[in-house]
Amino acid sequence: MFEMAPEIVALLFGAAVLAGFVDAIAGGGGLITVPALLAAGISPVAAIATNKIQGSFGTAAATWTFWRKGQIDFALLKWPLIATVIGAVLGAIAVSFTDTTWLMVLLPVLLVAIALYFLFGPKATDQDVAARMTPLAFGAVAGGIGFYDGFFGPGTGSFFALALVTLLGMGLTRATAYTKALNFSSNVVSVVVFAVGGHVLWAIGLLMAVGQVLGGWLGSHAAIRFGPRLIRPLLVVICLAMVVKLLSDPANPLRIWLAGLF
Repeated sequence: MFEMAPEIVALLFGAAVLAGFVDAIAGGGGLITVPALLAAGISPVAAIATNKIQGSFGTAAATWTFWRKGQIDFALLKWPLIATVIGAVLGAIAVSFTDTTWLMVLLPVLLVAIALYFLFGPKATDQDVAARMTPLAFGAVAGGIGFYDGFFGPGTGSFFALALVTLLGMGLTRATAYTKALNFSSNVVSVVVFAVGGHVLWAIGLLMAVGQVLGGWLGSHAAIRFGPRLIRPLLVVICLAMVVKLLSDPANPLRIWLAGLF
């Protein structure tokens, strides 16, 4: 069993509360919890696995709150949810047989593009507009994002939010609510895969899950209350923070290429 000092446990709990709050609004809470788990001396695989279990509780709490507030219609979400689960299963299987190095190059570029869209693109509001595709057709998009989440993960919430706003015409608060439901479904699949492999540190993960639930509850209420005024800038900040985190790795191929240019 993994033992740690009480003060480290308290810090992990605090990190989970903050991550749950951020996740409920813009996603990217793993930027807080994964480094915290690694700093506590937990191995990378166990840190990612434990992060998935506690993150699932946070997205579940946010999904429940949004649903209770009438922000989610699960009838509309049926096909995208099914597609997300299938995609996440296939992604979790594929990651065992595929080199993910190319994602370290592509992902920062995509995240910068998303940040620029929410920063300079058409102003995202709470007003729904005409959808560009049906929920059934959107299932193909959701399945692709689910595959990515099972395969790799960072930025999944931002990808879902952008797709729901641009393709289904949802207002930003409603898109955030649906993002939590879709992200929760893909997280559960990842938890099952990691649990079967014996990588989850259950005691730490469940303790942090309590913090995630608290943070998710607070974050979802804040998103409903403040809407795009809070969601839009936080999405931009989280996307750019993920880019910085990815490029801080000296082994990142994109960082190496950029360093060669300058």
